[in-house]
Amino acid sequence: MSKPILWLLIGLGFFLLFIGIFNKAFLILGLLLIGLGVFLGIGPDGILRKDQVLDTWAILIGKAQGKSNEIFQDTEGFIRDSKAPSLQIEKKSMAAGIVGGVMGKTRDFLAITDRDNSRLKPYQIFVNARDYGDNLDVSWYLTFRPSLLQALCALLPYVNVIPKILSDLDLFDQQDLKAYTTNIHHCLHEAVNKLMIGANQDPSKIDWESRGFLGIS
Repeated sequence: MSKPILWLLIGLGFFLLFIGIFNKAFLILGLLLIGLGVFLGIGPDGILRKDQVLDTWAILIGKAQGKSNEIFQDTEGFIRDSKAPSLQIEKKSMAAGIVGGVMGKTRDFLAITDRDNSRLKPYQIFVNARDYGDNLDVSWYLTFRPSLLQALCALLPYVNVIPKILSDLDLFDQQDLKAYTTNIHHCLHEAVNKLMIGANQDPSKIDWESRGFLGIS
């Protein structure tokens, strides 16, 4: 949802909070509007929206149906073996929207977060592997998903507490973000190679360049 609409919802909410001093019903309505504005701004934790995606990579592996757990396990194992600092890895079921989540339309992802760097915490990577006919669809997504507090601060004019584009990060944070994303990409690369070689397939012709924010290869 666009920032002006979110501003309108939250601004109206605070106005009703002020009026709520004299009428409790306005107080409750104001809180609901503020909550709605924030909710629409960042979405619940189990929602992965397309507008949050900054960079992505994907491949369809032929005749690899039923091998998603191998990709998940091997990728996580390679990430841990890399000894990359301060990474949190967990498996999550994610929906593409609120309605889809309510209807149970979810897909499994490995969610990876840099838990120690507050500037990079909103940049989460989601790795997916799913059956597609007789094939296996494998992908990762670099996303920008700020926390509730960060999202509220981001609505303030002229306030830049969270980096929204690469140029908002300082040089060291840029280095860390690229190293973090490249490491995940290479670990998934190893997992895909392992699967394909085990199935007597040639991974040498795969295009490993990502599409978007960083252009990882």
